[in-house]
Amino acid sequence: MSDPVLDVVPEETSDQVTSLIEARELGRWYGEVVGLSDLSVVIQPGITGLVGPNGSGKSTFMKLIVGELKPSRGGVRVLGHQPFANRELYRDLGFCPQQDALYDHLSAHGFLAHLLRITGMSANESKQRAKRALGRVGLTEAMHRKCGTYSKGMRQRVRIAQAIAHDPKLVIFDEPLSGLDPIARHQIRTIFKEMVEAGSSLLVSSHVLHELQGLTDRIVLIHRGRLLAQGSVTDIRRLLSQHPRRISITSDAPVELAVELMRLPGVRATRIAENERTLTVETRDAQGLFDQLPAIATRLKAGITSLDSDDEDLEAVFDYLVD
Repeated sequence: MSDPVLDVVPEETSDQVTSLIEARELGRWYGEVVGLSDLSVVIQPGITGLVGPNGSGKSTFMKLIVGELKPSRGGVRVLGHQPFANRELYRDLGFCPQQDALYDHLSAHGFLAHLLRITGMSANESKQRAKRALGRVGLTEAMHRKCGTYSKGMRQRVRIAQAIAHDPKLVIFDEPLSGLDPIARHQIRTIFKEMVEAGSSLLVSSHVLHELQGLTDRIVLIHRGRLLAQGSVTDIRRLLSQHPRRISITSDAPVELAVELMRLPGVRATRIAENERTLTVETRDAQGLFDQLPAIATRLKAGITSLDSDDEDLEAVFDYLVD
């Protein structure tokens, strides 16, 4: 699938910005290693999920967005501005990196207050914002303990708190739910939704695809440094009509059912699982299979007890695209 073509846009004022992020032929390499290659994409306000396998270029893309890296080629605009070395833009950006870089000799409250002071806030406002952000992520009781005593999950919550403490317009999260227990994950997901309701926008990277699917239906898939696909899961599924859909059927007569289904137009393959009751069917005409299946099952007395399709499952869509 070819990358979308973007028009060159002038520097925009804050009142003119219609998109969060616009990248055109964006590339970044480290010597002979290509981190990102010819990426063109537009990301709109709201929550967008960034998906890709390890080494796909997700982290490089996020570092380019927040101005931590300078493009080797092409360009990127964030909130209408070029991000690299743009101190003014940094006030509107939050970044939660995957790397752990806390100051272990400081308390969580001291760490956040220090970062906020660097941005130019007063000592009093910095302390109040640090307290509020740490409270939001559930660290009120531990905020005055040194970061060096924190568990992995607590350290992750500190990184999230520092990314949102200054109420940025756009926050970039790199694997934000990693290391969190189920209760903390639910709490952070609630914070994300509250932020969007308050007017902020989020770009959330994750390899746990079902977590992104629960946050947003809008995804950007990157593979080998290039845009693989963009849109909702349903939109991407529509683009994949040439790919077979996988349908799982649990039946009392999987062998007989497999023989009959192979006669249907569009069915490419059938496989029976080790438990000998679950049949997986690959077909290019799922609707045709669904229409014919009741009659076939009745005739064979197949005893179907479950029928599942991965059509709307983000994991399956990603597997299709990468394959």
